[in-house]
Amino acid sequence: MRNNRPNIGILTAPIGARGNIPLSNLVDILYSLSDDIYLITGNDGYTFFKDDKRMHTYGIRHKRGANVFTRIFKYFYAQLMISYKLMKVTGNVDVWFFFIGGEDLLLPIVTARLLRKKVVFALAGFPTKGSQVQKDPLSKLIDISSKINFVLSNRIIAYSERVVEERGLKKHKNKIYIAHEHFLDFDKFKVKKQFKERKNIIGYIGSLHKIKGVLNFVHAIPEVLEKENTVDFVIGGDGVLFNEIEEFINKNKLNDKVKLVGWIPHDELPDYLNELKLVILPSYTEGLPNLMLEAMACGTPVLATSVGAIPDIITDGETGFILENNSPEYIARNVIRALNHPNLEKIAENARALVEREFTYEKAVERWREVVENV
Repeated sequence: MRNNRPNIGILTAPIGARGNIPLSNLVDILYSLSDDIYLITGNDGYTFFKDDKRMHTYGIRHKRGANVFTRIFKYFYAQLMISYKLMKVTGNVDVWFFFIGGEDLLLPIVTARLLRKKVVFALAGFPTKGSQVQKDPLSKLIDISSKINFVLSNRIIAYSERVVEERGLKKHKNKIYIAHEHFLDFDKFKVKKQFKERKNIIGYIGSLHKIKGVLNFVHAIPEVLEKENTVDFVIGGDGVLFNEIEEFINKNKLNDKVKLVGWIPHDELPDYLNELKLVILPSYTEGLPNLMLEAMACGTPVLATSVGAIPDIITDGETGFILENNSPEYIARNVIRALNHPNLEKIAENARALVEREFTYEKAVERWREVVENV
């Protein structure tokens, strides 16, 4: 610790492009609270940050194995490479923050603790539950690793008390802090198209994986159209379910009603969100989804499952709409409920006011200042 400002290390598992925004937010926050930053990440994360002059960036490359044996081998090999990078720079680091995918990296945290470094877990999702929903053969191993890592950690950062309870972390309550890395650029994410000028377009934007509940949403579309045939749909994102979703759209002759637009670059996202009447997030598990906040900032109401920190932000009928489950039937019923709500435009205004008040850079830094000072 130098002049009461630490040198901070940030470590993630290898991440895809969708992880770059939350990681960038965390870097922005901790940069203002530290003397120096060391980042270990991989794949798209390394490509995105390798030329960032604010910090020292170290990367690895990781590709999932084609079968369970190669997956397990590559899972441990990636951890060995991360641990090696950590050992090389840890003499310059006072405290390590493990972020996206970091909580199931057992070898790196054991390495950090053996080197007598303090470790903080900043929870960014629910990897164990995600692995279980997608029937990942590594789910049991990830679950065991996470439990050991929580014991070894000095601090755990959760998005909300709901996340603490949902993940069974109350036994660690003495080292838990509530904070998140979310803040928005309100010059970009703002209302560009007034709500009353928008057509009845419903959007899903995110990864096309089972854990996100996107297939349930797609299967709900025909039922929605039976009752509201003036509605159109936009599905943005990429992932392993892209071909299956495209096949469903073709088989059910939905091409005139559903646009499958693929990956949406982040700088184009505000334009898409400003065309929508409703955004749906039917996930099985979440932390605190960026897309939800970005939609709200653009004056677009959100219909989301009651998981993670979502119910802390969305109050049904006031700042958005809550799905109690994500079955196709329930999704269809609640899409229609939301679109026909008499105060839908007011709900959009309430949602925008909430994020403009609570999700500023200054508030995010203040929350994390307490975490850093108490590590």
